[in-house]
Amino acid sequence: MPPPDIGSRLRDLRTERGLSLSELARRAGIGKGSLSEIEAGGRNPTIETLYALCGRLDVPLTALLGEAPGTDGTATGGMRTHLLSVRHLPHVTVEVFRLEFPEGADHTSPGHGAAVREHLTVVDGALLVGEPGRETVVREGDSHSWSVASEHRYAAVDGPAEAVLVITTPR
Repeated sequence: MPPPDIGSRLRDLRTERGLSLSELARRAGIGKGSLSEIEAGGRNPTIETLYALCGRLDVPLTALLGEAPGTDGTATGGMRTHLLSVRHLPHVTVEVFRLEFPEGADHTSPGHGAAVREHLTVVDGALLVGEPGRETVVREGDSHSWSVASEHRYAAVDGPAEAVLVITTPR
């Protein structure tokens, strides 16, 4: 079962924006039944589903997950996330995550919304990151920033990897 607050946060954000269950499901590319189950607390959404919803609601991921440091998640392809910090500044929300990639991890994330940016620093290993067809390899000690309005990928290169990810979402 998902944490009980995800469903209620999602329902509140959806209704604040005047969206029906059907309309948000259509915009996010998920089934209406699945969305209903998530809102009712009966379904555990993937990170990809949460990002698809956040992108259509124009909110950062922590608007659904909560802002307590230490919140962990696992995405398809093996990527693990650990929330370190959230700050709401006057014009932007800043989320800081530690990302872990076991050997062979390969994760594709949906877009996160207009003007959202990711700033990644690899602290161990190497990662292939970016939009499909436009990826770049980021090695230990190096950083890369890009717009994440569209689908993007993270893949461990030559073994496990670890990174710090800062996501900036306009308010």
